[in-house]
Amino acid sequence: MSHHQPVLLVLGAGDRAYRSFLLQEFAARHHLVLLDHQPPAWTRPYVTDAVHVDLHDHQAVSRVITEIALRQPISGVTTYLEHHVELAAQLAKELGLPGADPEAVAACRDKARTRQLLAEHGVPSARSVLVDDAEEAAAAADAIGYPVVVKPRGLGGSAGVRRADYREHVTAYYEEAAAATLIGLEDSAVPGVLVEEYLRGPEISVECLVRSRGDVHLAAVTRKRLGTEPAFLETGHLVDATDPLLDDPALHHVVTEAIKAVGITAGILHVEVRLTSQGPRIIELNARLGGDLIPRLVHLATGVSLPQAQAALATGDTPELTASVRQSAAVEFHYPTATGPVQTAHADALSADWLERLVWTHDRGDLVNAAPHSTINDRVAHAVVSGLTPDACQARLDHVRNHLTVHIASPIRTNACVR
Repeated sequence: MSHHQPVLLVLGAGDRAYRSFLLQEFAARHHLVLLDHQPPAWTRPYVTDAVHVDLHDHQAVSRVITEIALRQPISGVTTYLEHHVELAAQLAKELGLPGADPEAVAACRDKARTRQLLAEHGVPSARSVLVDDAEEAAAAADAIGYPVVVKPRGLGGSAGVRRADYREHVTAYYEEAAAATLIGLEDSAVPGVLVEEYLRGPEISVECLVRSRGDVHLAAVTRKRLGTEPAFLETGHLVDATDPLLDDPALHHVVTEAIKAVGITAGILHVEVRLTSQGPRIIELNARLGGDLIPRLVHLATGVSLPQAQAALATGDTPELTASVRQSAAVEFHYPTATGPVQTAHADALSADWLERLVWTHDRGDLVNAAPHSTINDRVAHAVVSGLTPDACQARLDHVRNHLTVHIASPIRTNACVR
């Protein structure tokens, strides 16, 4: 690559099973330089250079970027990891490149600030109280009315989020939320715990592209499947190119007003919503691409590449949003039914053009946790399928599930002292 060729800086690589599609799509249109603490080997086919740097050290990152800029022009800064969205916005501003306002991105990461801004702008959301201890949490729950949701202020992936039906549940769940961790996200998260109104109704996410204030394009609606409460563990997602919610004026209005309230004027957002009997209400806003392979589902269902759209916005280009496919796509995550080490995990011969992937995410001997202690780290496998309709996708996911065999051994217990 010529040193005069502009490069797009990508902050953080993440896990190959969930993130390789995103990096591949970035690389399809841009020369990439990856900045990461330990750039993984799987990223090599997609990047022209990988730089070792601590992404939690802003000064160190700035020094590295200055060195890169002396060699070749930088066209943009982006990330698909929640850990680094604030840093990406700050760096883009410092470099005079396109990007969201850093304060707006920080408001999305801080769920208490998000709720405050939504309330100030009259956007339908959930009543929410930031609490400092278990006693305050119980008092807030009494005032809001049961059931309530107890959640960390700055994490994601439903980590530490619980529905509490009684006062004694609130105090226990407060401690869980305060101590919750999620793949290192807690290192850059705003600490604290929220007690919130429980919103009844199905949960969706809206994958949005923002070109300017109030100019919000709904690229896709993701129907979410959640496990048994009191946890809110996501067990699957489905995207349908013909989902009627894409043309729902109430949903478009609420999502647009929420994005305006937090101040995002450019970028891709993953907005989580509950469809209540009183209409759509905002759960949270994420100033990034959706996780859990949602961008891949959007691509399979519509032909639209959200990663390429994000890269285009980051470099000041016009994103391509014309749908070329009209079908459905879905993912299902397989969790263990028992706690212990994985003993057997295999699938019968499965080969079909509708099976985009079947990925095992734990090896023999890995310890996994069953509900109610499961987190996204305990997923044993996931499958992605496509089909003409949501029902066709569900039937195919059922077919895959019936051909999987997962056996969890009993945990080893001993009274012996070991070093």
